[in-house]
Amino acid sequence: MAEEVLAEMVSTVQEILVSVGDKVKVNDAVIMLESMKMEIPVIVETEGTVTSINVKPGDVLKQGDLIAVIS
Repeated sequence: MAEEVLAEMVSTVQEILVSVGDKVKVNDAVIMLESMKMEIPVIVETEGTVTSINVKPGDVLKQGDLIAVIS
């Protein structure tokens, strides 16, 4: 089952820490966001493979925007 990784708040994509095809484990950070001058790691809640990354550095996200998919 695929996990959609969604933005939890308005933020800017600072850095992408994984690539499509990378294996991730529970609690791995996949993206670093910035909001109100704070760095916020996006943590996955499931183990799997990154099947898509839907953002790029500099993108401004709203709450609920799709960041990545883990299968």
